[in-house]
Amino acid sequence: MSDLFVALTPANLLACFVGTVLGTIVGVLPGLGPAGAMALVLPLTIKLGPTAGLIMLAGIYYGAMYGGSTTSILVNVPGEAASVVTTIDGYRLARKGRAGAALAIAAIASFVAGTFSVVALQVAAPLVARAALAFGPAEYFALGLLGLVLLANLTGRSRAKSLAMVLLGVMLATVGMDPLGGAVRFTFDLAGAQAGLSFVAVTTGLFGVAEVLASMTEPEAASAVARVKFRELYPSREELRRSVPPMLRGTVLGFLVGLMPGPAATIASFVSYGVEKKVSKHRAELGSGAIEGVAGPEAANNAAAGGGMIPLLSLGLPFTPSTAVLLSGMLLMSVTPGPFLLRDHPRVFWGVIGSFYVGNVMLLLLNLPLVGLFARIATIPPRYLMPAVLVLCAVAAYSDNNNIFDVWVMVAAGIAGWAMRALDFSPAPLVLGLVLGPMLERSLLQALTIARGDIGGLWASWPAAGMLVAAALASVAPAVSALVRRMSRRAV
Repeated sequence: MSDLFVALTPANLLACFVGTVLGTIVGVLPGLGPAGAMALVLPLTIKLGPTAGLIMLAGIYYGAMYGGSTTSILVNVPGEAASVVTTIDGYRLARKGRAGAALAIAAIASFVAGTFSVVALQVAAPLVARAALAFGPAEYFALGLLGLVLLANLTGRSRAKSLAMVLLGVMLATVGMDPLGGAVRFTFDLAGAQAGLSFVAVTTGLFGVAEVLASMTEPEAASAVARVKFRELYPSREELRRSVPPMLRGTVLGFLVGLMPGPAATIASFVSYGVEKKVSKHRAELGSGAIEGVAGPEAANNAAAGGGMIPLLSLGLPFTPSTAVLLSGMLLMSVTPGPFLLRDHPRVFWGVIGSFYVGNVMLLLLNLPLVGLFARIATIPPRYLMPAVLVLCAVAAYSDNNNIFDVWVMVAAGIAGWAMRALDFSPAPLVLGLVLGPMLERSLLQALTIARGDIGGLWASWPAAGMLVAAALASVAPAVSALVRRMSRRAV
């Protein structure tokens, strides 16, 4: 346990600082993502040695979760996939002149969730990781389906429109290669489509380019940004009070979701927002600029980042691309993660754990003083800000795969996103379908392969059967509820 203070040596503190700063920058600038940034600095970290090198990689990993909310709140462009949900209320808060409050709450929520996940990582790592591994393909298919049904009506608008957007997202996720057979489908012989539709290109188009088009068609609405005094840049006492419950709920939910394979941080933020829509005292305000819509999802995606470290360190299993790069770094430095990591490399293990504590404090101290500077971005006139947003979106879309096809995808998604606004369709459910689609398809194919084509294999275990029944009930519950209300009105 004394090795925990290894993170406080000057060399390791410097490595942690550099990693968190790089991670924050990566989070702010959409496109590269934490996995790509970690891969780029991997040769440098190998030269630093196992402890300092892994501390720097870990700093980039959780620093990106901190930075992802900045552009989501300020210009409606998600810096990270996990920050898509933050755009719903965060950007509306910025338009009301509360960008500073939203940024500060995002930083505080990230700190609380990050600290909690590190404590849980120390206490419950082996136990929870083994429990997570009890899930097979059938259980993950049922879980993904349940998530789609429960979170489809995320924004509280028309359920039919939300389900249509979810289905469209799942359909778009099938473009490219079959995850098991490798067959190319739905590409229409377009060069560059074989790899599928870039998530970055679609989201920057749906949110960023659509915002640019909306500001062009409604210039008077785009210019109405409230200007605030310096003392109003930080959250009020009421906003802090309202943020605490969603922050705590998002932290616990995010940590548990982080134990699952797939884009856990993104899914965790959606789950947190869906829970707030059900249980928050201010749920009627969600979608129109509620601070709960920032606090819960931001806590959830940061807690999920910590939760994803448990299967990596305890069992040597990376569940996300970022932890896969971290695993590569460990192996290149002759450090084998798993049950014997603590016995064979105690300084490395406790150094990485300690760096999470130190890094969270560093990120809080880095982000809170810059809230005022970042918030001023939201007050820049649209005629100057929107061209910069468009350039940022184009760079992000191209840099994801270095493919010009993705830029055209971004343009098409931008036009579609602008049309969705006019027709009152929310793009958030489409993003949910795009995120969960690959996991659903892969889990379904794997489950059917294991069951030799027998569809009964999808509900052979009681957890899978329970979740499928819950998904069926949740899908018909709104219709039944509406029918009961109509009949009760007729009876009266």
